[in-house]
Amino acid sequence: MPDEFPTFTAAAVQAAPEFLDREATVDKACHLTAEAAKNGAKLIVFPETWVPAYPFWDMGNPDGWLQIYQNAIEIPSPAIDKLGEAARRAGAYVVIGVNERDAATQGSLYNSLLYFSPDGALMGVHRKLMPSVSEKMIWGMGDGSGLHIFDTPLGRLGGLICWEHEMTLVKYAMYSRGEQVHASVWPAWTFQRDHIQFGMRQYAYEGKCFAVVSCGLLTGGMVPESWRGGNSGEGQVADGGSAIIGPDGNYVAGPVYGDEIIIYGELDLRRVALAKRELDVAGHYARPDVVRLLFDRSPHHPLVDAELPGHAAALHDNGTLAGDTETETARSRDT
Repeated sequence: MPDEFPTFTAAAVQAAPEFLDREATVDKACHLTAEAAKNGAKLIVFPETWVPAYPFWDMGNPDGWLQIYQNAIEIPSPAIDKLGEAARRAGAYVVIGVNERDAATQGSLYNSLLYFSPDGALMGVHRKLMPSVSEKMIWGMGDGSGLHIFDTPLGRLGGLICWEHEMTLVKYAMYSRGEQVHASVWPAWTFQRDHIQFGMRQYAYEGKCFAVVSCGLLTGGMVPESWRGGNSGEGQVADGGSAIIGPDGNYVAGPVYGDEIIIYGELDLRRVALAKRELDVAGHYARPDVVRLLFDRSPHHPLVDAELPGHAAALHDNGTLAGDTETETARSRDT
């Protein structure tokens, strides 16, 4: 029997978090996951650092950082279990942006993207490679081990965070491993409207993939006065712009601004194959004899165990040791 081209419904969630409240925001994520699944979604994408919020205000304020730290997610944790259970009940892949607290050092935060499978397992974690501008006062940097492409029944699934979509070689690393479905997450500052739309249309067109774009929604009034500092007011700070874009760079659904909504679109992977017939930038339209990309997928950790053979047991991000059979088996699904 010839290979099949999956067709399925994807959902981009555009909603406000329960600001700086991890438990309430995780509960809302579970509710929205169930709603999207009820409407047939097999892939559900949430915005950047949606749990417990993107730090729009006072990035250099230690008190603000501490509140994010207190409400960030560790791996593993009850919050991870709850999100995984929501994915399992939904029978869907769920990709969600979170503030991740380093379980090993207990002192660092990361802008992370979590991937859950329909059986509820945490398939992988991607930490944003380069925090942008004042974000450097909040988050550390990830490494190439988190640039995942998962081979799933829905197609090859990957994702990036915000301005990682401007990192040309990072994009090429995703294209080169045959990404077909891309989860794109943004905080969606109001001034980013055009930036997000032309950037993501370009990504989908260049990579010949579908892009499920989930953008944040937040007004000044949602933020407690005590945390706003000088940034007061009721105006819209993040007004969304979520969309689903096809491999021709045109919209399948959206973009939608200003409303709390779940956007749905049908993804037919025949469109990816046909688009790559004409232009496959990492395949028949590449010239590796002229230019090639060096991609380091290894994790970079400050601690390795010298007592283990070859120093092979570097600590994983969640504090477990590399080389552990269960951990490595879970990672083997990543292409």
